Amino acid sequence: MDRQKGSRRVMEGVKAAHDGMKSSPRKKFKKPEAKPFDVEVMADGVRSGSRLHLGKAITLLESSNPADKTNGQELLNQLLPHTGNSIRLGITGVPGAGKSTFIETFGEMLTREGHRVAVLAIDPSSSITGGSILGDKTRMEQLAKNPNAFIRPSPTAGTLGGVHKKTRETMLLCEAAGYDVILIETVGVGQSETLVRGMVDMFLLLVLTGAGDELQGMKKGILELADAIIVHKADQHNLELAQKTVREYKQILHFMQRATEGWKTQALPVSSFEKTGVQETWAMIREFEELIKSSGYWQKRRQNQTKDWFRSMITDELLGRFYGDPSRSQQVKMLEREVLQEKMTVSQAIADLFE
Repeated sequence: MDRQKGSRRVMEGVKAAHDGMKSSPRKKFKKPEAKPFDVEVMADGVRSGSRLHLGKAITLLESSNPADKTNGQELLNQLLPHTGNSIRLGITGVPGAGKSTFIETFGEMLTREGHRVAVLAIDPSSSITGGSILGDKTRMEQLAKNPNAFIRPSPTAGTLGGVHKKTRETMLLCEAAGYDVILIETVGVGQSETLVRGMVDMFLLLVLTGAGDELQGMKKGILELADAIIVHKADQHNLELAQKTVREYKQILHFMQRATEGWKTQALPVSSFEKTGVQETWAMIREFEELIKSSGYWQKRRQNQTKDWFRSMITDELLGRFYGDPSRSQQVKMLEREVLQEKMTVSQAIADLFE
């Protein structure tokens, strides 16, 4: 009997507690307010060389959020006086040429000599998912750990030629953060080379031994962009063939237009595995810098690149606004149907669209 009474009291206590919980007002979770963005703090962090602040600043510039865009441009304007103090190098090459291996070995050598190196790797985005591979940090594992190096894969996001439209601005942020050597690695898919050539001081092309076979699949236009040809993987067992390839390229280059006014395109063998030719590559780059700066072409090229950038951004903005107008978008679809049904010519459709 006592046991039954005790059980009943326990059950009544549980019920009372449950009723009390039901009757008491539930506290609403209050989402913490986002801290207002402080441009000054971010700019100071970037200028101090903080990789954390630099990464956040680049993410801000890549954002499509309107508020982030405004803050990003304000940040860039503050940092602009601290830019332009690096040598900008574009690096491309045929598949399998070992671009990432070369960049890691080259970057490690530069940091040992006291330089700060930023690597902006143009990362191909999937045309299906929009996602990017972002594999450069795994391919350049040692350089990624180096405190004097910064690696940033830049997803192409479907932009023309596979070059992310913010790559130029990212380069400026890296310069403001004190990186004096900027390396831009392209995906090596044709048109991206032309666009990267338009944002760097010097353009390096990595090739493998056997120039005759390789030239069959290489566009002459890419060769004409190069200020230097690196015959890569010139390891000891392959050195004789690599030197032969260097001679073949020198003969070819003799008949081609120079990529940079006042500079004869060089060709040299390099082995990243055995670390030979890497120091010679840097000495050649320094020679190029000294010669082109003394001729005045260095500054002229950078000004022309900025002018081209300005005009390409105008085109991007016009296209964005044009297709961003819903009524205009509908008109395009309607005229497109008319053209496909052969009810009007393409020229007439364009005339109607811009009338």
